[in-house]
Amino acid sequence: MSRIVVGPFNRVEGDLEVSLDIENGQVSSAQVNSPMFRGFERIMQGQSPMDALVYTPRICGICSVSQSVACAKALADLMKVDMPPNGELAINLLLANENMADLLTHFYLFFMPDFCRDVYADKPWFNEVNARFKATQGRAAQAMLPARAEFLHLMGIMAGKWPHTLSIQPGGSAKPIEPQERIRLLAIIGSFRRFLEEHLFGANLDEIVQLDSIAALNRWRDQADWGQSDFRTFLHISDDLGLAELGRGTNQFLSFGNYALQGEKLFKAGAYLHGERQALAPEMIKEDLAYSWMQGPAEPQHPTEGVTEPSLDNPDAYTWCKAPRLNGHVVEVGAIARQFINGHPLIEALVAQRGANVESRIIARMLELAIVIPQMQEWVKQIDPKGDFCYRGALPKEGSGVGIVEAARGSLGHWLSVSGGKISHYQIIAPTTWNFSPRDQDATPGVLEQALVGAPVIAGEKEPVSVQHIVRSFDPCMVCTVH
Repeated sequence: MSRIVVGPFNRVEGDLEVSLDIENGQVSSAQVNSPMFRGFERIMQGQSPMDALVYTPRICGICSVSQSVACAKALADLMKVDMPPNGELAINLLLANENMADLLTHFYLFFMPDFCRDVYADKPWFNEVNARFKATQGRAAQAMLPARAEFLHLMGIMAGKWPHTLSIQPGGSAKPIEPQERIRLLAIIGSFRRFLEEHLFGANLDEIVQLDSIAALNRWRDQADWGQSDFRTFLHISDDLGLAELGRGTNQFLSFGNYALQGEKLFKAGAYLHGERQALAPEMIKEDLAYSWMQGPAEPQHPTEGVTEPSLDNPDAYTWCKAPRLNGHVVEVGAIARQFINGHPLIEALVAQRGANVESRIIARMLELAIVIPQMQEWVKQIDPKGDFCYRGALPKEGSGVGIVEAARGSLGHWLSVSGGKISHYQIIAPTTWNFSPRDQDATPGVLEQALVGAPVIAGEKEPVSVQHIVRSFDPCMVCTVH
């Protein structure tokens, strides 16, 4: 047996290091290290509760709206304030704008360039894929980046700026939408939809949403040449390289649900454990410090009681990341969890066939783009420029609140307590904290650590390409992981 350490990874938000034990040409064990401690949870203590809306978006520059929304929801829970319908629509649009931009960016700039590596130079598809997806040089990025930039103009109209917008409030959005702005928003989303239909899918989004089985997906794929669209190109490469056999996770999922409107969510909340669907039970979430550079109680704690006290005294530790568990179980979060929990038949079929893997995670992201963009168009049409966009509320001197939301990468939760009018406790569990967690007190590996086992390693590889594909299939955001 031999050991190699892979990292730092390029095209990853933040620092990441993975230690791999190699035996008989494949990974036999993995340890995932989040090597950067930041301390936002400690910074929050003693601050005014509303100041959390300034601090928490700065946890990350690419998912700052998600952090803002989770924080605003926690404050709303503390203040017992609701949102008017316009406020819900505005928050949904802002969150979806960031999430969909993230999904698109991951596919074009983070994931697909790995197929331009020299190891694939003998593949019959390599030259075309290299010309289209090579990092910083490919044709795909030249078309995608302007489309993404125009799409994010929605954020400018509705929130003033991105990242770190301050328009998101506990009672809704501080920025009302004028009638002429609704027209501009529809034009922006419509233009982005055309990019997806012309370049990413080569098909109408409704056609993608209606793919309800693996057979239907394969029939759609085979209706045109593999180079006809970027999604077809991915499916062709995946079939050739066997990506559906790579990076299988726990097949246990968690989703907080997303895009609430008048008591209903576009994506349902829930969990999938031991082959059974379950209602969401946030009270069953606990964080384990057994293999983290942290000190605290020996037993796992719920975030309302958890602490963030860095310490290098734990001899078993190998990461700054805690190990969150749902009722003691390792669960995967992200687009595949959202769409499985929401009951989309294609994702259910893919999981039933081979579980969560490199291929099915990417398909779930693409499917989510096709679902959400048309919904964004409907949300804009429902905005009433004459109505309220934000309700006011009073901050109590004592109390607590919880804010849970789905970021692009998965389930994000903020838990806060207030004492004497100041924040006395603040804990965050980010999506990559779930997926890139270390072992727990039972020595059970986290999601990525399990997914890496069995990955093939070619003799002499220092950065195994299979490991690169598996890691990127989760779209890690390491700066959020330890926040």
